[in-house]
Amino acid sequence: MNADKIRFPPSREVYLRSHAKLAALAMAGAMFVLWLMDDPNIWVGAIAGLGAIAVRGWYMLSEEMTAVWELDANALHGPAERHVPLARIARLRRIGSFVQIITDGGDKHLIKFQSDPNATIETIERARA
Repeated sequence: MNADKIRFPPSREVYLRSHAKLAALAMAGAMFVLWLMDDPNIWVGAIAGLGAIAVRGWYMLSEEMTAVWELDANALHGPAERHVPLARIARLRRIGSFVQIITDGGDKHLIKFQSDPNATIETIERARA
């Protein structure tokens, strides 16, 4: 690996797609709860679920898009001054569009909203070799 840092920025497209899926689940879940309560206006659940996730997505977008991880020859450096030495990584796992990093001490970190999480894992694994 060269001396340059490799960056793992979040993908805006993946962020929006993830929130669309989350909104669909929230809509269905809210409608189901209202149906269980025998509410005649279960359609309100769809609006509530969509609204809740849309507001959350809009509110969190700017923060999530700045959460960039960088890989150098010795470690991963993440947002909020996170630092994970490559030698301390016990496991890398894909969770949807996220890459979970588990250290040998049990610490867990997420590289979120990756357009190709498998490629992110492969890049980190190559750096560890």
